[in-house]
Amino acid sequence: MKMLVETFLDTLTNTFSYVVYRQGERKCAVIDPVLGYDFRSGKTDTSGADEILAFVAEQGLEIEWLLETHMHADHLSSAAYIREKAGGKISASEKVKTVQAVFGELYNFEPDYYRTDGLFDYFFAEDETFTIAGMPARAMYVPGHTPADVAYVVNNEAAFVGDTLFAPDLGTARCDFPGGDAEQLFKSAQRILALPADTRLYLCHDYPPPGRDRTSVVSVDRQRQENIHVSQGADVATFVKLRQDRDATLAMPNLLLPSLQVNIRAGVLPEPAGNGKRYLRIPIDEE
Repeated sequence: MKMLVETFLDTLTNTFSYVVYRQGERKCAVIDPVLGYDFRSGKTDTSGADEILAFVAEQGLEIEWLLETHMHADHLSSAAYIREKAGGKISASEKVKTVQAVFGELYNFEPDYYRTDGLFDYFFAEDETFTIAGMPARAMYVPGHTPADVAYVVNNEAAFVGDTLFAPDLGTARCDFPGGDAEQLFKSAQRILALPADTRLYLCHDYPPPGRDRTSVVSVDRQRQENIHVSQGADVATFVKLRQDRDATLAMPNLLLPSLQVNIRAGVLPEPAGNGKRYLRIPIDEE
């Protein structure tokens, strides 16, 4: 039966989310769902997640997996909200534990903040195999952007690559977050580009320059030929210098501090304080 992918776009953060399913099968996976958040008012917005839920209901699907490609620094995850409404196992790389420890220290959280029951349901080991709607899948470990990035390779025909690769004219993701590593990113990109040439690579973001439409999917072959950072003939030393020089010019994402403290909890918002309100913690004057 044919593999099907429905694409959703959060225009405020330029984030693509996906529902992966198959003709004749009820089960599906949701990848990188977004919870809207206005940092000026502190209000969340579930409209994007509700759009995904509506599609799942219309198609008569049952959510089996809620998959995160990494701990996003530019948007909050709606995985916990979707799980509450429709079920599914929130899953990510086992290396998320490294990210939890780093950012738990940054925010001065007690370990129980991100290790209690009811957060992630499952952590994938490196390159662990599993199934989505009966189709073979693999959590390909591709660190570099962060220590916990995975690309979900499904049915030997598609891979959901998170931030490891962008559209060919944009290249690759930054590596200057804690635990990021440009040399690792280069090697991870090469792992993805070693997939069969016709493999469809589904991106997590696109930031198109003027005159180009937004792109959510690119073939391995096109990335090999055209990616400005890691196309055929690229070498690791040149890439590392290019990436480090570029990263040094980039500002931190607007939602980094709100996002990570929620995302290391699988999108589960902080428990209400004594007054019934929920609060995020923002460190001041951090380097």
